[in-house]
Amino acid sequence: MAWKGISDAVIRRLPIYLRVLEEVKGKEACISSHELGKRAGVRPALVRKDLAWFGEFGKQGVGYDVEFLQDELRKILNLDEPLHMALVGVGSLGHALARYNRRRFEKDPLFTIKLVALFDVKPELVGTYVDDVPIYSVEEIPRVVPENDIRLAIVTVPADVAQEATDALVAAGVKAILNFAPVKLDVPKDVHVANADLSLELQRLAYYIGAQHS
Repeated sequence: MAWKGISDAVIRRLPIYLRVLEEVKGKEACISSHELGKRAGVRPALVRKDLAWFGEFGKQGVGYDVEFLQDELRKILNLDEPLHMALVGVGSLGHALARYNRRRFEKDPLFTIKLVALFDVKPELVGTYVDDVPIYSVEEIPRVVPENDIRLAIVTVPADVAQEATDALVAAGVKAILNFAPVKLDVPKDVHVANADLSLELQRLAYYIGAQHS
């Protein structure tokens, strides 16, 4: 389920609230907006405003029922049941991300994003597995994605082929992409892309190292 007119900034904070709730579940039955905001690193007023977009979850003077709010946020984020994901580009980064996802999915019952298919162009990789996840040829994206009800994907291919891989994923039905390729992807309005450029982030952080010594 998706709510229209809600900024991406709000959506980005919801998983942070969910993480806080997972940390305090079993320790606290209720949590105030002040405590939730403090643990999430935002103002209490912003917590209340963010959650108000989706309904009335708290009680004045009591706060939020931890378990109830956790369940509601999981529904809002489409995390209340397994969500199938694919990854394109099984190089060093893709391999590491695949192994991380499988271990997280197996060990954490609250983590419901399941990697079910990998794609690559290298013939020597096709037909092999990474932690029981099969590697297919990228040419099989049109068949494998809909067969496995895959709506989410990670792209870890070189910049010059990232758009081609994205086009194939979108045509097959993928609606959200985490892009590690150092290039801006062109996608339809109903497809959401989040960019994760490791090189840019490391270069940004390098500034602060120098700033400490200036």
